[in-house]
Amino acid sequence: MPTTRLEGDQMCMRIYIGEKDKCRGKPLYRAILDYLKESDIAGATVYRAMAGYGPNSYFRTVNLLSLSTDLPVVVEVVDDPIKIEKVLLELDKMIPAGMITLQNVHVLTYKKS
Repeated sequence: MPTTRLEGDQMCMRIYIGEKDKCRGKPLYRAILDYLKESDIAGATVYRAMAGYGPNSYFRTVNLLSLSTDLPVVVEVVDDPIKIEKVLLELDKMIPAGMITLQNVHVLTYKKS
């Protein structure tokens, strides 16, 4: 498989969801990763937050007294802006609640390990 080159001006997409969110019976973050891979997106990373709150102001945190099982999750993707734009409509259908942000980024290097 050829290595994708992502140098220069690209786009970063961040998807903010909850750990308990589901899509077609599986964790939403996993459904998003599967969809992005099928859509030939260069790569994605999922981050599980230690704490956070959203529009309902419900504070979620990891602590000894209350181990939350619905922590904030962020899926981060960097790829060509055209490819990112192509996946947005389907992502909007998949995500019942959350937020997607887009940011222009400059990639210095992207290497296959």
